[in-house]
Amino acid sequence: MSTACLPIEGEMTIYRAAELKQTLLEALNGVTSLEVDLHGVTEIDSAGIQLLMLAKATAQSNACEVRLLNHSPAVLEVFELLDLAAHFGDPLLMPA
Repeated sequence: MSTACLPIEGEMTIYRAAELKQTLLEALNGVTSLEVDLHGVTEIDSAGIQLLMLAKATAQSNACEVRLLNHSPAVLEVFELLDLAAHFGDPLLMPA
């Protein structure tokens, strides 16, 4: 079983969608598990959410697993606003 870790830094927005899509899909090649570290994400919009959904769906169809880790405050805010925690199924550490 091979696990890869992909840290994402900066914005996960429409302006970087093409670049991040390629990065995420390439990271899924040849692994059974991908950990996406979201600690460095400074901003995320609907395009960023769609990329994370694409990564999860692509992984499922390839019998792979994607785990989201270390959600930044920006990611937590959007996940909470859109009630996405259950969709992704990864543990979130919500600030008090």
